[in-house]
Amino acid sequence: MGTLLPFVTGAIWLYIVWRFVWPLPFGLAGRVALAAELLLAAQYHQITGRFFGTLGSPELPQWILIGLAWAFGVVLLLALLLLVRDVVGVLVWLPAHGAGRAILQGRAVGLSLGGLALVLSAIGVWQAVKVPGIRTVAVTIPGLPAAFDGYRIVQLTDLHASRLLPQSWQAAVVARADRLDPDLIVITGDLADGTPELRAADVRPLRDLRAKDGVLAIPGNHEYYSDYIRWMQAYRALGLTMMENSHVLIHRDGASLAVAGVTDRQAGAFGLPRPDLKAALQGIPAGTPVILLEHRPGDAPANADAGVALQLSGHTHGGQILGLHFITQWANNGFVSGLYRVGPMTLYVSNGTGLWNGLAIRLGRPSEITQIVLRTK
Repeated sequence: MGTLLPFVTGAIWLYIVWRFVWPLPFGLAGRVALAAELLLAAQYHQITGRFFGTLGSPELPQWILIGLAWAFGVVLLLALLLLVRDVVGVLVWLPAHGAGRAILQGRAVGLSLGGLALVLSAIGVWQAVKVPGIRTVAVTIPGLPAAFDGYRIVQLTDLHASRLLPQSWQAAVVARADRLDPDLIVITGDLADGTPELRAADVRPLRDLRAKDGVLAIPGNHEYYSDYIRWMQAYRALGLTMMENSHVLIHRDGASLAVAGVTDRQAGAFGLPRPDLKAALQGIPAGTPVILLEHRPGDAPANADAGVALQLSGHTHGGQILGLHFITQWANNGFVSGLYRVGPMTLYVSNGTGLWNGLAIRLGRPSEITQIVLRTK
């Protein structure tokens, strides 16, 4: 994706120049200047990745990253709004040339869409970087021992500790999660962006997570981009139990509940152990309900066939923008946000607690700290 990104964003920029910038009632110099500014916004990933860190982790102050996220959001949303206008204009033009021409060529329409993109991007970036609220979800698990009825799990996912979501933001999330006083905290991948050295302070608040039965975590795809082995060591040093194709048993009043976790398929690109559900489930006593932590939701049908009762996933960020979420849903085997029934298994896909700085915008897909309450019926 990194190699294709400049071509995709370049094509978006050309479309905006053609359908928005060039028809504006400005002089040539004004239009060229605006086109240049939009080009910088469209290509900011390449600029920051080359000169200020990496594509995955630009090392710039938070306020600059927020400004860049807003500028890129304007480009993306303006292109989408122009596309909708052009499609509507063509559909109207077919039976009514005059009305269609007014939509396609009207300067007032174009300027209005530009203003709307500015406002929507600001709202979207604010929604992306604010500390998320609590979302409570009740999940019925057939065969759940009565001792675990009401058992509360807090799920954090896609924290993406970075210069955009730094130590202060992470600490606020930890404090909000701890106030729920959960039985168990799970983190379903993508904890940080950048190297362990660069993110040491930003992930430090994770050591303050508190739950009666501890904190379990799995790697996401982003863990593999910057020294996976040392990240696993760093997370364990913070007190997190990292689940790499393994499980733990939780006991209450003589009853048991299994929580298993698998690695991410990105491991294969780095010669590291790929997800192995069979290994993760090996040794779990028969009849014990199994909760599976898997970063991506797409393997849910196979996990259901293997006897998993509840799968908790992230990765999709809920699609981030309502309407565009269908693309993310298609890329993840039909799963993007919320509860799904997959055969006898329940799947919950969190919208994510944080997100990657490269697309820091949310519209209609809010971030969340998820409180999952297990029920026998």
